[in-house]
Amino acid sequence: MGITREIGAHYVPEQGTTFTVWAPEAEQVDGLIHGEKKKTIPLQREAFGYWVGLAEDAEPGTRYTFRLNNDKELPDPASQSQPEGVHEASEVIAPNYSWTNQNWKNLPLEDYIIYELHVGTFSEEGTFEGVINKLPELLDLGITAIEIMPVAQFPGNRNWGYDGVYPFAAQDSYGGAKGLKKLVDACHAAGIAVLLDVVYNHLGPDGNYLNEYGPYFTEKYNTPWGAALNFDDAHSDHVRNFFIQNALMWLRDFHIDALRLDAVHAILDTGAKHFLQELQEHVNHLQEQQNQTYYLIAESDLNDVRLINPLEQGGYGLAAQWMDDYHHVIHTMVTGETEGYYADFGKPEHLVKALKHSFIYNGLFSEYRKRTIGSDATINPAKQFVVCSQNHDQVGNRMLGERLTQLVSFEMLKPIAALVILSPYTPMLFMGEEYGEENPFQFFVSHTDKDLIEAVRKGRTDEFRAFAWQGEAPDPQSEETFNRSKLKHNYKNSEKHNQLREFYKALIQLRKSIVKKLSKEHLEATLNEQETVLDFTHTSAGIRCIINFGKESQTIADDLRNWKLILDSADEKWAGPGSNYSSENTILPPESVVVLQASR
Repeated sequence: MGITREIGAHYVPEQGTTFTVWAPEAEQVDGLIHGEKKKTIPLQREAFGYWVGLAEDAEPGTRYTFRLNNDKELPDPASQSQPEGVHEASEVIAPNYSWTNQNWKNLPLEDYIIYELHVGTFSEEGTFEGVINKLPELLDLGITAIEIMPVAQFPGNRNWGYDGVYPFAAQDSYGGAKGLKKLVDACHAAGIAVLLDVVYNHLGPDGNYLNEYGPYFTEKYNTPWGAALNFDDAHSDHVRNFFIQNALMWLRDFHIDALRLDAVHAILDTGAKHFLQELQEHVNHLQEQQNQTYYLIAESDLNDVRLINPLEQGGYGLAAQWMDDYHHVIHTMVTGETEGYYADFGKPEHLVKALKHSFIYNGLFSEYRKRTIGSDATINPAKQFVVCSQNHDQVGNRMLGERLTQLVSFEMLKPIAALVILSPYTPMLFMGEEYGEENPFQFFVSHTDKDLIEAVRKGRTDEFRAFAWQGEAPDPQSEETFNRSKLKHNYKNSEKHNQLREFYKALIQLRKSIVKKLSKEHLEATLNEQETVLDFTHTSAGIRCIINFGKESQTIADDLRNWKLILDSADEKWAGPGSNYSSENTILPPESVVVLQASR
């Protein structure tokens, strides 16, 4: 493993606060303690350009900055608290927290049923406390893990989180570090694991002062966000250390169970040991120290099993990765959309391939990308792939942010749910999906720079040109765009939406009862001649799922007398038109699913 060095402000009771910052090109670095008068703490230069100093009277709550070369006064790049926003002084925080989860052990990955949520729009309060208040509802639904969109401090109080500029600081408007720890503790008390979305491929532009400190970025590569983070150029050991220390902090100090690594295909590293491999090695070491299990789950559009293959096989050893292919083929099947990147996914037989082999593009030529992509994932365990029918990206990066609720019929929502929850893969729901939330999830920011605001508006409009979407893109900077994206939780006063939620609950309970028997190896899947009926069976679990995607009823020719009906989406108790199921003459209504159990 490479260099490891603690950074930031570390308070020890009765000793004070040690400040450490990396600024290799600076001639002088001072710490400034803010009070009635600013007090200067000279920092001493150590190896590789780290600067260190102790302030014995700097207790939690102390505000501080660093001054470089007796000139620029800046917040700490490894700040753990920015109570006055991204441009103001950092704050020393207390490391201690009265945890109640000493007996908590992370769940096996195959037991994860993930619920992705955005703290600001998930609850009425828009805070970590607001999420805590909703945990009984998630527990009732059957959720076993929540995935929190990024909470690293961002400008203003409205943001998806991918514009974070202080990776070590939990967003103050959500409740800061203490609020996040309280949420994790409450989740563990409820038996729910916590995934945190972290961004190691770029930082936001507003409040990003890393370049003032040192070569955190490199011009070797171009990214959608400008210069790439420096993972393999001169001084890159210390940039890698910055992000490795960040990951270890979330896992060790915040008791986070898993990290979702955003867009790892944009972590550009041609070194002998990829950053992701080094990160996994450090996490393995932490696991041994803490006697705990942690998962790293990558988001990648490369369809590359190297991410999740074991270290001894030349892989990076990550626990899992998102599988966009599964989302895309479901989306094209149910919406008929084939613009943009969906152009590669309009064939129904893709769904059979995805169920049995994971990646659809496993060495195939992509018309959209104009190149061959992917590797074969057939032998990789199903639990290593996180699948969904909706997520923040696929909903929020539509021009109007429509959920599937607005794009397909109510009846179609139920087969879609079965495809995700009864797949052999690790299922993920997007907040509100379970009851058919009708509010959109749109892109929103609260930047402070007028030129940046205009650039974001223009950039969003340009992104949508590959799609045939009608209308005008909502203004990302508008508070109304944010408010429009808040969940209504309408199942509480709508029988139909509550019935959909009950259908999700039934599917989740079924999955939990058979999860140990789910695998790609014991899955059979076929399509009918019209390519409208998908029939897949988990042979080791004795569970069969038959889905009619079509707008017309379909007759199933198979003799199903040895199969017992356990779920029928057409049943009135799921707000369906009424079940007419018969094992002797099975007619599947349009846009419906039946789930059967072997009766012998």
